[in-house]
Amino acid sequence: MARWGEVVWRAVDPDLDGDLLHRWLTAPRARFWMMQGWTREQVVAEYRRIAASATHEALLGTLADAADADPVLLVERYDPASDPVGGTYSVQPGDAGMHLFVAPPAGPPQPGYTSEAMHAALALLFADGAVQRVVVEPDVANLAVQRLNERWGFEVHRDVTLPGKTGRLSTCTRAAFERARADHGRTA
Repeated sequence: MARWGEVVWRAVDPDLDGDLLHRWLTAPRARFWMMQGWTREQVVAEYRRIAASATHEALLGTLADAADADPVLLVERYDPASDPVGGTYSVQPGDAGMHLFVAPPAGPPQPGYTSEAMHAALALLFADGAVQRVVVEPDVANLAVQRLNERWGFEVHRDVTLPGKTGRLSTCTRAAFERARADHGRTA
């Protein structure tokens, strides 16, 4: 498995990135994002809402050494206290919520591709010294992401009822992420 090099992050520009986000988030593989059947305008409106928010942000990641420089992942970072998930557990100082979408690789499937994306996303969030724990709530039916979460140090707490789904509330502490990095031979 080839490891990703540096990931360059930038804020989503809803108008500029609208076609890309619509293509990604309405595709069958994005069913857990619950945007199936959304129009481009609806997707753009959602990302305008996020861009205007003081508690949520959306970022696109691009591989720095990629020849085409197209984004390969989307990370939504948010304050759990301002999100429905915050009503399902006791939000702690230093908690950061995360949603992650990984674009399919160009060409054939690449073993470890989504694991590299998760590593990059967690490294981004934990680069902020105020973040002590990353909170996720994947759909209980999304077994692939639950395995990925376990690989990178997430602890499952319980299933929670959220708008449109039952989520599996899980958290990853800074210490658990660092242990997972060491287990996988990663220093950065």
